[in-house]
Amino acid sequence: MPELTEAPIAESAALYSEDLAPIPASKRTWTTWNYAALWISMSLCIPTYMMASSLIQGGMNWWQAILTIFLGNSIVLIPMVLNGRAGAKYGIPFPVLVRSSFGTKGANIPALLRAIVACGWFGIQTWIGGFSIYQMLRLWIPSLETLPTVFPASFGLETGPAICFFLFWLLNMYVVYLGVDSIRKLLVFKAFFLPVAALALLWWAISAGNGLGPILEQPAKFTSTAAFFAFFFPALTGMVGFWATLSLNIPDFTRYAVSQKAQVTGQIIGLPPAMTLFSFIGVVVTSATTIIYGTTIWDPLVLAGKFDSKLLVSLAMIAVAISTLATNIAANIVSPANDFANLAPAKIDFRKGGYITGVIGILIFPWKLIADPTGFIFTWLVGYSSLLGPVGGIMIADYFFLRKQQLRVGDLYSETGMYTFRKGFNTAAIIALLLGILPNIPGFLTTIQVIPAGSVPGWISQLYNYAWFVGFFVSGGVYLVLMDNRLFNRQISQGLPVEHPSVKYVN
Repeated sequence: MPELTEAPIAESAALYSEDLAPIPASKRTWTTWNYAALWISMSLCIPTYMMASSLIQGGMNWWQAILTIFLGNSIVLIPMVLNGRAGAKYGIPFPVLVRSSFGTKGANIPALLRAIVACGWFGIQTWIGGFSIYQMLRLWIPSLETLPTVFPASFGLETGPAICFFLFWLLNMYVVYLGVDSIRKLLVFKAFFLPVAALALLWWAISAGNGLGPILEQPAKFTSTAAFFAFFFPALTGMVGFWATLSLNIPDFTRYAVSQKAQVTGQIIGLPPAMTLFSFIGVVVTSATTIIYGTTIWDPLVLAGKFDSKLLVSLAMIAVAISTLATNIAANIVSPANDFANLAPAKIDFRKGGYITGVIGILIFPWKLIADPTGFIFTWLVGYSSLLGPVGGIMIADYFFLRKQQLRVGDLYSETGMYTFRKGFNTAAIIALLLGILPNIPGFLTTIQVIPAGSVPGWISQLYNYAWFVGFFVSGGVYLVLMDNRLFNRQISQGLPVEHPSVKYVN
């Protein structure tokens, strides 16, 4: 089957822009190593370390944690590669690809779901950056730790960290004001700094922990096999959920691929190995803190704050803040800002979309999400995977099983084409999305303690532990059933698998 295609576009002003237009084959320059480097860069971040160390804090030993991370990233690699195929073949980004399943207007629904999750990650990264500044300043200004409390107790927010958080948030918003180009040099700094800092931290842990042997001998804390699996399955879902957003919008990157082989091989080389190796450092260092300090410290910023040298801590925290700023703008601002701007292009530009992202990032209370490993895994990672898993299931079912990897590119940009469905919305996709989310709602409400644990049958609430998998397969299956039904099939009566004659293949 041809890998790359080009087709003439009869665009609608409401659906087409230069940013959303297909990338012609002549301008697709990303090779295997570009994709490998992309994943290595994105994997080297503080949340990856915290994800790994949270498994140790939750009770796993080192090999259980590493195995869980490797399995989770190997699983999410599958939808990552599959959803990336359409981007590589047609040169189209995620918001355009999803029009084939949700409709030209309905595509805003999955785009906004992805945008809201990115806002949450923006808040988490901003909190990490702000807390690193706090860890530095409190060494030089001790009174910062004893400032009067100004927030309600329910906020769980101390005044000193709050001030630094808002200052770092303002810095992020200033970069949005300046534009994304201002962050390029910081991304280069991050690429060089974080690997060096991670290796230095690993060396410290092995040295202070009396060698690698005692560290790896730390036992698991589970008292039974049942207790282990009660933690393992939601943890595995959380590992899949960690990259659930990218598994949807990976076409934004693969649209630049020189071939399908480049994006597939590059992702295989880059994602599972990089995540596993960097996570190993987090696992080793966290296990070492139990030996060194007598308690498990899963937050690397809290750990760095225990070092004696003010200068060392200050340099480390400044570097963390700068690298976090670079990652935050590149990974968590650009995408949601464009999604919000796409809702009303005449009223919302990229800058306003970035400001909306920043406000939502605060309202999500990121300091609570990462206050403990239970909240980080069970509430945040598993929670949003229950929203994004169904979208992934629908996209893959539509592109591979229904359309046989054939799209009418011109119609993706037309308000009168086959992907308009009914007034721009594919009812079948929306119903499938809701039915995929529905089974996970009781477990989520139980987890956040909105409803008592015993108020719903145990097997129903336990489905939440498999949230991404449940949503993925339920929504994908329901979508195929509904689209095969005559009522919905009228929406696609122009013939799904038949390639548009105007498409010109490029090998």
